[in-house]
Amino acid sequence: MTIQQLRYIVAIDQYRNFGKAAVACDVTQSTLSLMVKKLEEELDVRLFSREVFPLEPTEIGRKVIAKAKEVLYNVDQIAELTQNEKHILQGTLSVAMISTVAPVLVAGLFKYIGTKCPAVQLQTEEMLSETIKDKLHKAEIDMGIMASPVNDPGLLEIPLFTERFFAYVSEDDPAYQLDTISFNEIVDRPLWIMKKGVRQYSSAAIRDDQSASYEKYFEGGRVSALLEIVNEMGGMTIIPETHLALILYSWQKNVREMVNPTRSRTISLVIRQDYIHEQMLNLVIKAVKASIPASLIDSGIKKDHIRL
Repeated sequence: MTIQQLRYIVAIDQYRNFGKAAVACDVTQSTLSLMVKKLEEELDVRLFSREVFPLEPTEIGRKVIAKAKEVLYNVDQIAELTQNEKHILQGTLSVAMISTVAPVLVAGLFKYIGTKCPAVQLQTEEMLSETIKDKLHKAEIDMGIMASPVNDPGLLEIPLFTERFFAYVSEDDPAYQLDTISFNEIVDRPLWIMKKGVRQYSSAAIRDDQSASYEKYFEGGRVSALLEIVNEMGGMTIIPETHLALILYSWQKNVREMVNPTRSRTISLVIRQDYIHEQMLNLVIKAVKASIPASLIDSGIKKDHIRL
């Protein structure tokens, strides 16, 4: 069994086609097919069902491919470790973010990393929190940016910033006349949320839910969509502090501070416990610090360099 054979089966799983996988691996299809066949003979199992289209891994094939991804992740870590020792920052960096963070950070990350380290190919994608954790465990992404706590002993959380929540209120809503809005006033009114699609939710249910959090009711969509719904349909919604800078000037008058009590969340950078690329980690942290107001930045990352 070779590292290259593992790369081949991961590529086949990704493209579900021997020809496309061969192109991606820069080998001929016959070479790739032969190497995969040898691996199957060595393991004495069939990794792929070739009778279906598109190609699919067998049940044991899925398990082998999942392990192969972890092995390849650790192999790549060795190369990254040597680059780190030589102070070289290059290669692909995949960062997943929850959808209520992405609009605030994506542009800043691309600008900072593209300027400071153009040899790094940044890839970003919006995902649900559970998907981010799953892909980190499977070594399919390098880092995740999501709300804490993650509550996963296999992952390491590095707090980035803490932000408060604000209410966004329609001009037709009685709460529009208030200068500030208490949490109890919010939970006494129907609220627009974006859990499994944008919809109006009984705030009383949120109030009675002991495990209620912003991510539980506001994950899987864009904050901007909620603002437009409130403008058109009335009512109110809740938005994170970092989104205030993204709101149109003409909409700023609809924002109200939430008080009694104030509510907030901490956004963290999440990595596997075995992640070793310290320089890449600090590159992302510096990019976040350049994108978020200094008053919100967690004290733990204000130092120049974070050590793993």
